[in-house]
Amino acid sequence: MPFRLLVPLGLLCALLPLHHGAPGPDGTAPDPAHYRERVKAMFYHAYDSYLENAFPYDELRPLTCDGHDTWGSFSLTLIDALDTLLILGNVSEFQRVVEVLQDNVDFDIDVNASVFETNIRVVGGLLSAHLLSKKAGVEVEAGWPCSGPLLRMAEEAARKLLPAFQTPTGMPYGTVNLLHGVNPGETPVTCTAGIGTFIVEFATLSSLTGDPVFEDVARVALMRLWESRSDIGLVGNHIDVLTGKWVAQDSGIGAGVDSYFEYLVKGAILLQDKKLMAMFLEYNKAIRNYTRFDDWYLWVQMYKGTVSMPVFQSLEAYWPGLQSLIGDIDNAMRTFLNYYTVWKQFGGLPEFYNIPQGYTVEKREGYPLRPELIESAMYLYRATGDPTLLELGRDAVESIEKISKVECGFATIKDLRDHKLDNRMESFFLAETMKYLYLLFDPANFIHNNGSTFDAVITPYGECILGAGGYIFNTEAHPIDPAALHCCRRLKEEQWEVEDLMREFYSLKQNRSRFQKKTMSSGPWQPPTGPGTFSSPENQDQAREKKPAKQKIPLLSCPSQPFTSKLALLGQVFLDSS
Repeated sequence: MPFRLLVPLGLLCALLPLHHGAPGPDGTAPDPAHYRERVKAMFYHAYDSYLENAFPYDELRPLTCDGHDTWGSFSLTLIDALDTLLILGNVSEFQRVVEVLQDNVDFDIDVNASVFETNIRVVGGLLSAHLLSKKAGVEVEAGWPCSGPLLRMAEEAARKLLPAFQTPTGMPYGTVNLLHGVNPGETPVTCTAGIGTFIVEFATLSSLTGDPVFEDVARVALMRLWESRSDIGLVGNHIDVLTGKWVAQDSGIGAGVDSYFEYLVKGAILLQDKKLMAMFLEYNKAIRNYTRFDDWYLWVQMYKGTVSMPVFQSLEAYWPGLQSLIGDIDNAMRTFLNYYTVWKQFGGLPEFYNIPQGYTVEKREGYPLRPELIESAMYLYRATGDPTLLELGRDAVESIEKISKVECGFATIKDLRDHKLDNRMESFFLAETMKYLYLLFDPANFIHNNGSTFDAVITPYGECILGAGGYIFNTEAHPIDPAALHCCRRLKEEQWEVEDLMREFYSLKQNRSRFQKKTMSSGPWQPPTGPGTFSSPENQDQAREKKPAKQKIPLLSCPSQPFTSKLALLGQVFLDSS
């Protein structure tokens, strides 16, 4: 399939008819304005409860009305909710929180943090808020978006993660100590998503700061995974980052793998990178050939393609939205409708659902208010206008309010069968679930801009266009303006400065040689070639592609830990006997 320039979400919306108000199968259509206000009220019930009971801890415990640190003591919910505030139109609170974060968040702490979670929630949240600051009325400093306090915070957080990438394979450890780097006894086993989910944030960071190290390590990690796929084109669930050997060999589109595929597509769109898209399309063929059955996606053995787990995981519900981004709308809708039947059965998506039995899997009956099915509904509604997608949004609002709402926020549903609750409200509830629900019911939101409006911004490197739409959501639903990646071309600017100096040098040389018998030929200056000389941007690109591989870092002297599990997902290990 030839690579085609993909139409960003905002522009796609202008090309497709939206049938707002069209009746659903039951003859009634959810009123977008009504549910938009319901979602906003839900957000503030959760957000205000966090501020009153949990701040400055990472997350709210809604049953006991207090807080706890979960992913690193960053006031994580505040970072994760920041861009949602602007999407809901709350400019004043956005401005206040920006000041609070600058005054209170410190990354120079002795804390073991998840490399994956810190990247998608903290680095992604800060980058998104930085790029939205001017729209939110924040007084930005000279040089924005190429400089700014939130950008510096994002860069500081990302630099704390870089030691994790210092492995023989270039694939990162899963955990890093923010003060000391990788602990000597850290396990080298990392999930696939924890290796391949950096290109959106790190490429954006490199583009804004001019430091290529972030994008470089993200690309190396992506390529190592690509090179580690099986002969039938599949990747496993967990891999040893020191040896490159697969430890958990179950292959699917769900937990432990999911956002790797997501970032190949979104990285391709964000960077207009044909190679990343070609990689995803090859994976997509293998996924269809070996894991897809009747528009469900199962787990299979990565080398043989035999079914290992006939289950649907709630995290897989992002897949229809991803399919919509590559234009595969028909398949996306069929899979979405399968997942929607599970929602209707339980009033939410259980973490694991046994497809042949049509019921939950023991000990995996919970629903932590995840966003993935709502995310897919938002994408597909923008692409099709099918009112069924609004019905999912309506059902989500009604279910979450009825089952999960408590005095201090919204609680994780521990068991969808009897509606028992758990004492946790994940930060992604405000970052993703509420955001995607609101955007589903708000067709006029600036995020859906079709390019008809934009802002022209003067930077130290020239004029650039921002806010024209086509936002790329990272896997924590933090929107990145793709145009911003073209605003801070430091390398190109330095190139022009060097070229000007070289012109002056050769002009001076010509003047000094006027009295020599042999005069220099006239004509436009051409830069010299050869080793150690200035070269054109094109040649620089070629040189970067041909540069030798970085020297491999010696193996860390940490013990190899036994790993006897069949499958490990997001830090939870499922033994063969479970």
